[in-house]
Amino acid sequence: MDDAIAAGIDWIHLDVMDGNWVVNRTITFGPALIKNIRERVGPDVFVDCHLMVTNAEENWEQYVDAGVDLVIFHVEAVNDIPTLIANLHERGCQAGAVLNPATPASAILPHLENLDLVLVMSVVPGKGGQSFMPEMEDKTREFRAAIDAQIASGGRATKLMIDGGIKSHNAAQVADWGIEVAVVGSGLINDKGTIAENLAEIHEALGF
Repeated sequence: MDDAIAAGIDWIHLDVMDGNWVVNRTITFGPALIKNIRERVGPDVFVDCHLMVTNAEENWEQYVDAGVDLVIFHVEAVNDIPTLIANLHERGCQAGAVLNPATPASAILPHLENLDLVLVMSVVPGKGGQSFMPEMEDKTREFRAAIDAQIASGGRATKLMIDGGIKSHNAAQVADWGIEVAVVGSGLINDKGTIAENLAEIHEALGF
């Protein structure tokens, strides 16, 4: 983590898995570790948590208490989306929604005006190192058009994020789709180079 911060990373995305929601039944970490991460990185680094859990409506507050800036929940696992969004905002936390590759954009679009972020999964959640799914382009562009229309009418500038198989060779591709934030795992942390070197390669691909 220290190497990532030193390389210029200013947004940390934390995958929380409960052993039920994800296909590989993996359990990762919870609020206690996230609180330690928040304290370690300080207030200048944005921290979100992607809740790949079955009970986000019951335990979201633990993650807000741990210090995350944004909670991202799966629309497939939440019964009352408006209430969860309102609860997060009342606690001063940003609210994000994520959908699986097989879930249509229509599951999120009715709630778009109240969301701070939408996350499009370009892999099946739960396992790192999967191949990028280019067929997510149409869904991503649908969100981009809806967000742009929302902004044009004076509404919220909901951010658009993608997660899954993003590396230097396709970073510019998803940026062209309208993505603003990309979650990068194995594209940054690998044996081909340091985090700083890999980040520089991605930035070069994006024309930074």
